[in-house]
Amino acid sequence: MPGAQILLVEDDDVLCDVIGRNLHARDHTVTMALDVQSAVEYLRTKEFDLIVLDINLPDQTGWDVLRVARQKGYIHPIEEDGNKLPVVVLSAVRVSPHRLAEFRPLAYLPKPFPMDALLRLAAGAAQHGKASSHNEEADAEGSENPQTNEEELHA
Repeated sequence: MPGAQILLVEDDDVLCDVIGRNLHARDHTVTMALDVQSAVEYLRTKEFDLIVLDINLPDQTGWDVLRVARQKGYIHPIEEDGNKLPVVVLSAVRVSPHRLAEFRPLAYLPKPFPMDALLRLAAGAAQHGKASSHNEEADAEGSENPQTNEEELHA
């Protein structure tokens, strides 16, 4: 089963390499960004199943990535049906409850964190991403031939 499409935003080269290798080893596709500007550009041009986001970045903060991407429509705020791009926040410093409430990430992992926790979250994103794409394909097929569904009901 193919893994998730993951955007990893981390400026620490060593940690970025370790996380990337672990995710690649589990068949996830990882796009790496070292700063806010490149992270926002990737979000503008590609679709992801998960963002793994460091908060302390060299140019701005991880919160700025989310704020700018949301303002530009690259990611969507939390919707009632839970359909949103999941974000895992990584931080070496304590994250304020206010920020967590504002952005409502899927998870917050304080550094150092257990790699298994991140890998479980990535696996969940892969499952969710595949389920979403399967539902979209089914919806598209159903809309192409609406009589098929009606005929099956009466069969």
